[in-house]
Amino acid sequence: MSAFEFFFSFYGLVLGLSVAVIATGVARAFKHRKTVKIGWKTPMLALFVAFDIATFWDAAWTNFSTAPYSYGLLIAGLVVATVYFVATSLIFPEPDDPVQDLDAHFWANKRAILLLLVLANLMMLLGAVWVNMAKGGGLQVALSYGFNLLIYLALVIPAALTRRAWLFALTVGLHIALYLFLAGLSILNPAAMAAAAVGAS
Repeated sequence: MSAFEFFFSFYGLVLGLSVAVIATGVARAFKHRKTVKIGWKTPMLALFVAFDIATFWDAAWTNFSTAPYSYGLLIAGLVVATVYFVATSLIFPEPDDPVQDLDAHFWANKRAILLLLVLANLMMLLGAVWVNMAKGGGLQVALSYGFNLLIYLALVIPAALTRRAWLFALTVGLHIALYLFLAGLSILNPAAMAAAAVGAS
């Protein structure tokens, strides 16, 4: 096992727990659909967070696969993955929470969830730049990831702060569409996407 494989097995485990939390929440909501109104906002938020985790996981593989292992890198991975875990834990109510409508839970927690995702992505940007500085490509990565982060913030910050359902649907819907477009592009032309990722790293 390489140093990176050791790091990524730990990092992936914690991120995987976040995916499991989302899946458990979806299953619980579906199970109690006759007594708890689901609506569309919470499922849309859960879908976006799941896609965000997958994208984050991919970025970690791209940027840290050649990074030397260190205890500090392990702790940094733990912090970022824990932020995601906390965010996903807020998407669906706990089994003993007295909730009859997921929309009420959504409005109470949506801002915290999305701002936690912003925090995680900011930390990823700093980590990616730091790792690639050693390879002489820090500026290029900073510009590339900085541009992507601006798009991310332009969509996620309004979604986090708004109390208007239509604005949340528009901004998060656009981001989900962007994730689906990139996923489809990577399936249709994996070589080009791989080359782009290598260039960015």
